[in-house]
Amino acid sequence: MQNTLAVMEITIAATLVWMFLLWLFSLARRDASIVDIFWGLSFILIAGIGCEVGHGALARKALTLALTLIWGLRLAIHIFVRNRGKGEDYRYRAMRKHYGNRFPIVSFFTVFVLQGVLAWIISLPLQVATSSPEPGQLGALDFIGAAIWAAGFIFESVGDWQLARFKGDASNKGKVMDRGLWKYTRHPNYFGDALLWWGFLLIAAGAPAGIFTVIGPALMTFFLVRVSGAALLEKTLVKTKPEYRDYIARTSAFFPWPPKRAA
Repeated sequence: MQNTLAVMEITIAATLVWMFLLWLFSLARRDASIVDIFWGLSFILIAGIGCEVGHGALARKALTLALTLIWGLRLAIHIFVRNRGKGEDYRYRAMRKHYGNRFPIVSFFTVFVLQGVLAWIISLPLQVATSSPEPGQLGALDFIGAAIWAAGFIFESVGDWQLARFKGDASNKGKVMDRGLWKYTRHPNYFGDALLWWGFLLIAAGAPAGIFTVIGPALMTFFLVRVSGAALLEKTLVKTKPEYRDYIARTSAFFPWPPKRAA
């Protein structure tokens, strides 16, 4: 437990320094939305520190770091490609307009520091998995957790890919994406993102303090469903796409489920 606390102290300090440097970079570029691109890399930083400083079993550290690398790099690349050439995200532009000259300091605390703290809390399973020496070898929970992570990663990555292809077809402009995984859930990418973090929880659950890291995936799921994910996106889609209300009526909000038949 002492090593886990030491890892947590180092990772929170490193995460805040990382976010401070990103904030300086955003000021130079006049683009606060770069934080979204580097969000996934924050978890790689935390997992890497855990592997370097933690006393966890070598196999579990390797598994945790490998899964974090795959997820974090894919997410960063996806957001970079999606946002390339589009300038600052509309949410940050609205903040910049609202706060005026105060925006730099406001963005430091409400965007960069906040996202750094959230990343640190969400990554608690990674920190415990890489720092706890018990159990000394991989077991059933690790393999089940890795399998759940894989299912979540498939939903997230395939969902993003299907949506990108749909939007890339000019004939789909103004239409609602209701094909592939999007036929069974209105947010397969968000569902997958949440699911894989519950997989990380199981990998950490075998450690003495592992179960207490449930706050990480619970917080990620809450934000994806109620705050910055599905809820925020659907407010816009309902206004801009009239067909979206019909899509809501027949399609599960989050968990995949066969669509309802039309009345």
